[in-house]
Amino acid sequence: MNEDQVISALGALAHPQRLRTFRALVVAGLPGLTPSTLADQLGVARNTLSFHLKELSHAELVSVEQQGRNLIYRADFSQMNGLLGYLTEHCCQGASCEVSDSSACTTC
Repeated sequence: MNEDQVISALGALAHPQRLRTFRALVVAGLPGLTPSTLADQLGVARNTLSFHLKELSHAELVSVEQQGRNLIYRADFSQMNGLLGYLTEHCCQGASCEVSDSSACTTC
């Protein structure tokens, strides 16, 4: 990922509803979710969700596939992993980093 892609992705995730939407799609995994199922799960209006899905799609964090009359949205795991890789690329000043829990690095 380049810096522009990272900024776009982080900008898209910097909204509570988009973050919740992305996380729900990560949980759904490869089968993905339709917008109506996602809206019901999140308790949000479908037109509002459509706007947020468009923003996530422009940031390339989600993909969309048409199956018959339905749209299926999926988290783009390669983009997500690329973002995480970019953010942690120089973790611990390049030294091997062993994380004992999710919030602490033992060598930093």
